[in-house]
Amino acid sequence: MTLQPSTFGMLLDARPIAARIKREVATQVAWLHEKYGVRPCLAAAVVGDDDASAVYVDNKLRACAEVGIKSDHHALPATTTTGELLMLIADLNRREDIDGILVQLPLPKQIDEAAIIQAVDPAKDVDGFHPENVGLLAMGRPKFVPCTPAGIIELLDLAEVEIACAGV
Repeated sequence: MTLQPSTFGMLLDARPIAARIKREVATQVAWLHEKYGVRPCLAAAVVGDDDASAVYVDNKLRACAEVGIKSDHHALPATTTTGELLMLIADLNRREDIDGILVQLPLPKQIDEAAIIQAVDPAKDVDGFHPENVGLLAMGRPKFVPCTPAGIIELLDLAEVEIACAGV
């Protein structure tokens, strides 16, 4: 167990678990490449100059590289329009070499965020934000789920941390 006592409860050192997950994913990616000659590819689109968004996407792309997943990074100016971003998404949806699409939120105010989320092919929606994926999740039949909560649950499961709900 990687839990350590702290002033606020218990601290979980996630680094060994993250390393284990990365090794497992790298093995699966290598198998896909050996068996089928394909290497998964994640396309990431960031609009504007938000430092936190840039760091988040850079970390995702670095993690992809560590496990052998290709990435296709699109850094767009803050002046990008809804139409321009929709054209990029349409292109990424059509591309057979793109397996997943991540559009970093929040988007600048001039962009219709709902239209962008709906434009991403549900089969490539790695964030699980498309209405079809949200509906499947609500029905208990998820295809893609939002990565941060899914990652937290995976981390707690692998660390064998019991999750309890207050009042339940």
